[in-house]
Parts: sequence; structure tokens; C-alpha cells
Amino acid sequence: MPRPKSLFQCQSCGYSSLKWLGKCPDCNAWNSFTEEQHVSKLKGQKTARPVALSEISASTGGRHSTGIGELDRTLGGGVVKGSVVLIGGDPGIGKSTIILQSVRGLAKLGKVLYVSGEESPEQVKMRAERLQITSGEIILLPETSLEGIISVAREINPQVIVIDSIQTIFSLEISSAPGSVGQIRECATKLMFLAKKRGIPLFIIGHVTKEGAIAGPKVLEHVVDTVLYFEGDKGNPFRILRAVKNRFGPTNEIGVFEMMESGLKEVDNPSQLFLSERPTNVPGSVVTVSLEGTRPLLVEIQALVSPSSLGVPRRTALGVDYNRVNLLVAVLDKRIGMRLSGMDIYVNVVGGLSIGEPAIDMGIAGAIASSFKNQAIDTGIFTFGEVGLSGELRAVGQAGTRIGEAVKLGFKKGIVPANNLNKFEEKDIEITGVKNVEEAVEMLLF
Repeated sequence: MPRPKSLFQCQSCGYSSLKWLGKCPDCNAWNSFTEEQHVSKLKGQKTARPVALSEISASTGGRHSTGIGELDRTLGGGVVKGSVVLIGGDPGIGKSTIILQSVRGLAKLGKVLYVSGEESPEQVKMRAERLQITSGEIILLPETSLEGIISVAREINPQVIVIDSIQTIFSLEISSAPGSVGQIRECATKLMFLAKKRGIPLFIIGHVTKEGAIAGPKVLEHVVDTVLYFEGDKGNPFRILRAVKNRFGPTNEIGVFEMMESGLKEVDNPSQLFLSERPTNVPGSVVTVSLEGTRPLLVEIQALVSPSSLGVPRRTALGVDYNRVNLLVAVLDKRIGMRLSGMDIYVNVVGGLSIGEPAIDMGIAGAIASSFKNQAIDTGIFTFGEVGLSGELRAVGQAGTRIGEAVKLGFKKGIVPANNLNKFEEKDIEITGVKNVEEAVEMLLF
């Protein structure tokens, strides 16, 4: 037997060192190093045969529906044979619920092995009854040993495997505790090999840190094919499932759900939902169009501008980039003459969404200008466009798709970048092209 090699690894990022360190030089975390034993296993490894690219036949099939349209959309059209999907999110956000609901649809393929490392069989049964899931093809395995899980999987040959969660699984070949960097890396890698070799779709639930990132080494996200994040506030019934990595489909695709007593319910028209409670004739509210993956979303951006009683005015941004808001405030101050330096400014995206694309710049600027001037914007107007530092309004991608979504919801007028005027075919709406933010604000407020 090869002699074990002792290494110290950071439990936050996976950085390795031959000696213990108080502070990780990679992620700057304090007291995060633990000692782990590693054994080299290179002997007996088979070398793969090189194959010419022209000799490989590409597989175009193999997608299976989960029975949940929003989840299928996020995955790129369904679950691919042999794919490994990692789902992360805050505790109680609905990770186990959506997996159990998807298992109901995937049980049509055959046996589903549901490995529960955190909950007892009785707890899983109670959730299944609440979700009205009674399939006899779902086999529950309350096990945390990796070797035991692989043994059962080879014995019953399931069509789908679910691991809930990867932080509770441990291998007997590694002496470190479950949830450590070495254990997560080893367990995820061996489960991935099993899924690829047998062509079994594998779902892995992962914990997240207080910063919102999936706990464990970054290699965990590199091993899997798809990474999904559940976003949302526990006090808000709406949940956003976002794909941040997908080898079989577009990234940044989202699925929208509503948490109900009977489980997660799909939201087929999220734009209408997010605008359903929009106030009328209220300053500081404007509708903009964001593109999440292939789906256009109409969202309401609200801003509140009021004189500050502090030496340094407050700036608060929820759902948008804080630095982007400061940039737009500076543009409005310099290019239009709005004296915002002594104002508290609060910006919020209604519905709990987080939007990062620059196409909503004009929506943010319009909401701030509306609140500052105390003039309401017509509820039938929408706008989008990227704002530059010189105040110009830059064109954005897929303008026709964005305008088409606005037409479906009954909007009558749009204020868009002038360079986007020739990129759509809608005739049932009035579209005005503007070249800079000053013209856009005049069109919105007057």
C-alpha cells in the first residue's frame, strides 16, 4: 500500500499546503485549514485510446422531460442522459422540494434512487405525501457512505440518481470528516464517473455558504455539467431557478416558481406576474425589459429620491448592481443637471429579481429622474437601453424579442436606443428612438 501523504487544505476554497496556515493565501479565510490524508492511486489506471474527431458520432437525442416546464427550460430542454446537475440555494429555499417533484416525472423512465443523507425516510415520506407523490419506482436510500451508495446503484441499476446532499456523503478511503474539501471532491468525482459510465442522470444538492456560493471546493462546479442556483427571499413566495453553467444548453436561463402549500408551482407568464401590482400615477416607477437567457422579462424598477439629512447621502440598490446605480446617478448629475449629490437614493427591482445586464440602465435612470422631478411616467410606456458615461444611449441585443413581449402585455409606446429602430417588425406599438439619456428622460416625463 502507498504511504498516505498528509496535506492541509482550506475548507473554503480547497487550497493545499504542506503545513498549517492561519490565513489562506488564496481566499484570505482565517483558521480554515484542516489536515487530510491522501493516498496516490495511479497504479493500474487504464489509458484511453485516442480517437479522431471525424470518427466520433455525435449524439443528438437522450433528453427526458422532468414534467416541470420551467425546470426543463432551465436545463436547456430536459435532462440529458448521463448528465450531472448540481443545485444550490439557501436552506429552506425549496431544493429538495423541486427535486422530489421532478423525480415524479422522471420515474416514468424506471427506478429512481433517492439518497437521503440529511432526512429520515419518514421525513421524506411526509414531504412526498404533501406533494402527492406515490410512485413505486422511487427507491429511498438513507445512506451517507459513498461505497454503500455505489454498491446499491450497481445492484438495482436505477435510471436516475439523486444525492441529497453532497456535504453529508463520505468515503471510507479518506480520513477527513464529511463536508470537507477532500471528501466532497472525492465523492463528487466518483459519482460523476458512475453517472457517465452507465448513462444515468445524476442530481446533486449542495449547501451554500453565507456569501451565497456553493460550499466546498470550486472543483465541484467544474466536475458537474450543469449548475443551478435557487434564488429568492423566504418571506416572498416567488423563487427563481437560474442556470449559471450548462454544457447542454444556454446559460443564464431562468425558471420562475411560486412556493405554495402543495409545492412549487410554475409561473408561465412571469412578466404579467411582476407587473400585476404596479401602482399608477406614482413617481419613481418605470417598466423596462430584461433578457434572461432566451426569455424576455418585463420588470418594474422603482426609485425613491429624497433630500438627505446626513453628511454622506445614502445609496441603496436591491436587485441591481450598486456601482451601476452610482454611475447612472453621476451621468444624470453631469449630463442633465439633476443635482443628486445631496439626495438619498433607493433603487429596487420589484419581485425579488436580480438583474445584471446593462440593458436596464435606461429603466434605472428613468425611475431616478421621475422620483427626483416628482412626475409620474405613463403606465403604457416602457424603455430599455445601455447608458454610456457621455450620456449616449447604446443599442442592446434582441430588441425585437423585447418589444414583442411588451406588445403581448398591452404596452402602447416604447422608448429605445435609436440604433435599435431597424431591428424589429412590430407594427401595433409606437416606438421612439433616442440617442442620449437627456432625450429619453424628456420623452418619459413630458
